[in-house]
Amino acid sequence: MTERRRYEPVTLGEIKELAEVGRPTVSNWRRRHASFPEAVGGSESKPLFDAEEIAGWLDGRPVPDGERHPDGTLPTYGERFREGLRLRRLVTLGHGTLRPEQLIVRALAVAAMEGEGGGSSEESLPATLLPDFDTAGDELLRTVRELAEESGSAGAAAEAVLQLAGRLESDLTMDATPRPVTELIDVLAQPVLSVAGPVTVLNLCAGTGDVLLELAADDGENRVAAVEPDALRRTVLRYRLLAHWAAGETLVCSDPMELLEQGFPQADLVVADPPYASGERERDEDGPLRWAVEAVERLEEGGKGLVVVPSWVLSRPRSGTGTANTRMREDLLKSGAVEAIVQLPRRIHTFRTGAEHALLVLRSTRSAPTDFGVLLIDADRLARRVGDEWQRNVEALLSSTRTPVPEEAQSVPVASAGPGSSYLLDGRSLLPAHRLASPEKGLDHFAATVEARQSAYAALPHLKRWIGDLGVGKREHRAEHFKVGGQLRAGQLKLLPGHRIKESDIGDAGVPVIGREEMLGALPIGERRIMLEDLAAYPQSLMTEQGDIFLLTEHGVRTQVDDAGGCVLLAPVQGLRIAAYRKYLMDLAAGETVRPEGLWMRPHALARLLAAPRNQQRGSGSLVRRVSVKDMDLPQLPPEEIADLEAVLAETERHRAEVRRQLSALDTLAERLAAGVADGDLRLRKRSDPGLRA
Repeated sequence: MTERRRYEPVTLGEIKELAEVGRPTVSNWRRRHASFPEAVGGSESKPLFDAEEIAGWLDGRPVPDGERHPDGTLPTYGERFREGLRLRRLVTLGHGTLRPEQLIVRALAVAAMEGEGGGSSEESLPATLLPDFDTAGDELLRTVRELAEESGSAGAAAEAVLQLAGRLESDLTMDATPRPVTELIDVLAQPVLSVAGPVTVLNLCAGTGDVLLELAADDGENRVAAVEPDALRRTVLRYRLLAHWAAGETLVCSDPMELLEQGFPQADLVVADPPYASGERERDEDGPLRWAVEAVERLEEGGKGLVVVPSWVLSRPRSGTGTANTRMREDLLKSGAVEAIVQLPRRIHTFRTGAEHALLVLRSTRSAPTDFGVLLIDADRLARRVGDEWQRNVEALLSSTRTPVPEEAQSVPVASAGPGSSYLLDGRSLLPAHRLASPEKGLDHFAATVEARQSAYAALPHLKRWIGDLGVGKREHRAEHFKVGGQLRAGQLKLLPGHRIKESDIGDAGVPVIGREEMLGALPIGERRIMLEDLAAYPQSLMTEQGDIFLLTEHGVRTQVDDAGGCVLLAPVQGLRIAAYRKYLMDLAAGETVRPEGLWMRPHALARLLAAPRNQQRGSGSLVRRVSVKDMDLPQLPPEEIADLEAVLAETERHRAEVRRQLSALDTLAERLAAGVADGDLRLRKRSDPGLRA
């Protein structure tokens, strides 16, 4: 092939695959753009195009949703296309003869020899490097060298080779640290790496080296070590580092205990992104938090640790006896080792779309302050506000002494500061989304409520007297709050789980079922029902009682009061029951005098307070944002105020039901009129017209 034809001509289908677009997109490019390259061969039904010409044309088309380059520019379809061409050459070489891992290791061995390995003594090289290089073969050797020439460096060629893992269905990239996370770790590590003189860096669970390469810590002066227990990933890590770094030596070992044998000292910076392990449980002694404990133990005084953990290790509440996970969590808090907890944006990991992660910012216990708190940062909320700048904003929050936006970050004390105070050692979730809540930003509740009352006064003239009697006033002191979880543990509230019932058992007769559709308003309550005989097949199912609260906590909080009882809850709908409410109703039915202080909370008040904006913010979960009922909070109000609030809200709900009934009647009338006219059976005229027929 000539230099112009370095790559074989490509078809429209190959352009689609290599540029990672749909076939209609390629057809539209060709049909709508006169500048699209002409075919160089093939037939009318299957034309062939010069690959270099296609790549040049695609250079002018940026990828709208692509990950931006360091200079802020978007990648182009031309870059994707060229990358696909290079990878296709490698895939062709190994097709049918090598396992994916063998092909990747041998190609990386060539890249490593093109990098630092080619100029190093044999004694200093990994023992497997030269054998892997020798078995690569001439074709693979030439292909990787061409990759290095085209991409500008052996390191870039190594990165192109690693991208083969996904295309060849290898699991090497399954545990790769996402680029946004490596960027955050790099930003937070700079205060340590930028000090004068050499520093010591340790990467626990180094994987294939994503974090180390982002840190670029091996500058010939710093001491750098990486621990990776998996032999294949350890080999890939060594070769990848040799391809990238032209100076310095990185100690790579399989176990942290080897660090002592090699004389590696305590570290100024310890980073870790443990691999995901299916079946992890909170009772496992060697769970994910073990890496955080290990990181703290290996920190030099004044050092910093950055450890990625799955969010469940922070969100699981402490049970009566505690678990290995909660013990490690509380030990880290008590020792002062936790400086900050950063909840990472949802769906940040390509291969773990259903999991959430957090970054623990750790410090040596020898340098922990005596009066310490932990900064909780909700980077998911932060990223929705500032976009790609969220990492810099997290760094600014950690280094600033200013008070942060309360719903995005707050410093919370570890130990209790007094009755009613919020603190982290209370056994509840530590996840920032569950802990951070604040009044609606920039809102004057008194002014907003007065305005809403005036609007209702104008829109509902027949309710003027009732609306006018609503007394609204400001509090001298903001009310304290308590968690619903505490009331559940005390037995004052009872959580009713929803159940999974077969669709075939649900019909239009029997007791009502309340599911997601009913809570969202897609179906009226009572349209779906289940016969009691069919319900008997679900012995765990519970029937609601009058005054219970229906709860749907997906993507916010929706609540509704069950005024009649006798309903069955379908998951994910849950119920909440005020334990004392049944006795309250029985006393009322018996004609006994019931004082307001006899009931600490009432149904309509509870439903509205749970659905308040401060609780709507507490969602977590990568795929479905759910709010934990236990982490919702309620204001601590006197029973008399709760009784007044209940009366107002119950009357409001009665008026809302009446308005809904009127709207439904008007909708039905309009529907019947339109249907009759559409079928040609009715004609409509004004009543004053004598020709009108009833």
